[in-house]
Amino acid sequence: MPIDLDLIIEPDTLAAVLGNKNLLIIDVSQASTYEQVHVPGAVHVNPTELVRGTPPVPGKLPGKDQLEALFSRIGYTPDKHIVVYDDEGGGWAGRFIWTLDIIGHEHYSYLNGGIHAWYKESHPVESDPVSVEPVPVNLTLDMRFNASLDEVFASLDDEHSKVWDARSHEEYIGTKKSSARGGHIPGAVNLDWLHTMDRTRNLRLLPLEKLKQMLSDLGIKPGDSIITHCQTHHRSGLTYLIAKALGYSVRAYDGSWSEWGNLPDTPIET
Repeated sequence: MPIDLDLIIEPDTLAAVLGNKNLLIIDVSQASTYEQVHVPGAVHVNPTELVRGTPPVPGKLPGKDQLEALFSRIGYTPDKHIVVYDDEGGGWAGRFIWTLDIIGHEHYSYLNGGIHAWYKESHPVESDPVSVEPVPVNLTLDMRFNASLDEVFASLDDEHSKVWDARSHEEYIGTKKSSARGGHIPGAVNLDWLHTMDRTRNLRLLPLEKLKQMLSDLGIKPGDSIITHCQTHHRSGLTYLIAKALGYSVRAYDGSWSEWGNLPDTPIET
């Protein structure tokens, strides 16, 4: 029978369904973390597998062939319920969930707090790598969940479109930069991804109602069309997930600031 899990689940919930044949657990932690400790049965995905990796815009969505190779390797089938987590509070896990939206997969959950919550709250772990039999995969990509450069431009003239910049305040105002130009997309609101997680609760997300109020205070409200980004659409994986959990309409700008800030003529505010 299919597994019925919410978008955001707690460690106790995952522990109760471990071993279910319809469950696929994905660990998007750093390799060194996975080699030390992971959820039993979790298949490792290196974060580099989720990005194209081509400078100066390394965070763009990989090509279809690269994605098919990845999903074949992890034993992906459309009937699986995928639970994904990482070791950093949700950036890479959110990026993986965005990728699942791109390939049209519908059944997935995020393990709140990731391996930190799982391990520190005494759930079972293992260290041996998990290997699965590769399967044939033929993906169809749905780019409605991605915002292109032109679509971000077009959103600037739409009062119902809001850009959520998940970078640090210093990056937002341009005093710290990793691209040729510093600053932010005109009209973008800044809520640092690190400010959405609770370090006193093993990197769980802050309560959704609190996050909703934080976004409302910045001018992002239900009914808005949200485009979220960071430098390479890694940190904004988490903000994409949060917007989905709140029921908001959201897309990710995979070019992110590495594209916008390296172009000579894109409008910029500081």
